Amino acid sequence: MNENTAKSPPSAGFFVSDLSLMHTHGAIQPPVLGVRLGVRSDSINFVPLKDGTMARTTLPLTDSKCEAARYSPSGKGNKLGDGGGLFLLLKPTGSKSWRMKYTKPNGKEDLLVFGDYPAVTLKQARLWREDARAVLAQGIDPKEHEREAVIRQQQARGNTFEAVAREWHMIVMRKWSQDYAARYLKRMEALLFPEIGHKPIASLKTRDLILPIRKIEKKGTTDLATRMNQAIAGVMRYATQEGLIDSNPAHDLAGSVVAKKAVHRAALPLNRLPEFLARIDGYQGRALTRLAVKLTALVFVRSSELRLARWDEVDLKRALWTIPGERVPIEGVKHSGRGTKMRTEHLVPLSRQAVAVLEEIWALSGSVDLIFPGDHNHWRPISENTVNSALRRMGYDTKTEVCGHGFRTMACGSLVQSKLWQEDAVERQMSHQERNSVRLAYTHAADFLQERRLMMQWWADYLDANRQEHVSPYDYAHPEEVAKVVPFKKPA
Repeated sequence: MNENTAKSPPSAGFFVSDLSLMHTHGAIQPPVLGVRLGVRSDSINFVPLKDGTMARTTLPLTDSKCEAARYSPSGKGNKLGDGGGLFLLLKPTGSKSWRMKYTKPNGKEDLLVFGDYPAVTLKQARLWREDARAVLAQGIDPKEHEREAVIRQQQARGNTFEAVAREWHMIVMRKWSQDYAARYLKRMEALLFPEIGHKPIASLKTRDLILPIRKIEKKGTTDLATRMNQAIAGVMRYATQEGLIDSNPAHDLAGSVVAKKAVHRAALPLNRLPEFLARIDGYQGRALTRLAVKLTALVFVRSSELRLARWDEVDLKRALWTIPGERVPIEGVKHSGRGTKMRTEHLVPLSRQAVAVLEEIWALSGSVDLIFPGDHNHWRPISENTVNSALRRMGYDTKTEVCGHGFRTMACGSLVQSKLWQEDAVERQMSHQERNSVRLAYTHAADFLQERRLMMQWWADYLDANRQEHVSPYDYAHPEEVAKVVPFKKPA
């Protein structure tokens, strides 16, 4: 028995539907049963030829090859083999899934699904392959063995709601960011587990499941009640699929939370643009704050994307700001590792006006990493309330008139009303998440970039055109049509 085997738990087998129960080698890992057999994961497989020489049959994969692999519409080359039945399947959606083809003890072929790359690493997939082969060497089907092991372990824990919920969370968290997964679990620990966590999941009725939801609703946090309602539904669905319960009482929770009417962020009517631009220019507070408001109006990015921005993200020569999906966290600054909301790179073409504003900012903060450092500590960013505080000092009610996020509404509305730009180009510049999973797989940060450059310049010019008097987006975009309009004259 080798060193790795000696460290592995002595029970359970290998079944991908419950990776949350598998913990070895420092990560989620199916336990090893017996001695590892077959070819090691870091070797190359060889077969003898007729002349007695040995021919290489499979060249092991590398991390760089896995990362670079892309789905081919032709259908060729979408299975990257690693030997021993293990291969990486490239899907049209852009995802990459580890699979292992094997022969069951009864002689029939079957397939193990280890999970998606890179959540499941190459090293991890190889370890799981070796564990599966060790189980097979004893004449046991890995899938069936793991199903039995899952049932035994769940029965040992009592199959409480909390135990099943934690298993469910371990599975679904693979598609979430680490921060979001941690927050989600903390909410369940605080809001659900104290009420129903200790109860056997098979004993729960709809009336039990709705109790914690009603308590959350009474606090006025409808959005949170909706999320926890979805969590309960997910846990109970998982329990049904795993055979822990025969019917799902969470089905009747549908519609139990009445959503509040959506409250949109305050955005100034476009006919007040002349007044608004004048107030920005006349702002008497900190110069860097005035420039932050001015830049926000020009580029209409989200608050955290702006205030946590670093100078190394901006290329003034190319007039391009590249906002990363994640940033290097700043010690002592909460959420400072945030990049874009969608956690994918976002390109912001910079108009001439935006470049000019950034050059002014450079004169104030160019010697430090942050574009908008705080007033007292240059290594800390400005507050998330800085822009809204400035708007209030300008005389605006940020709840009913205009807030920092409202710039996005104003810009998006104007771009659409102009009838100049493709809807997809506008959506891409707004950094809205593509809802169609197939289209998302083919969406790239640079999509429509040339059109977006023209669009951002048009928006900046449109703001300048409104400094003296208001002009609608459509009229500004189509002056030739405005010239055709005959002024109305009252009859004598």
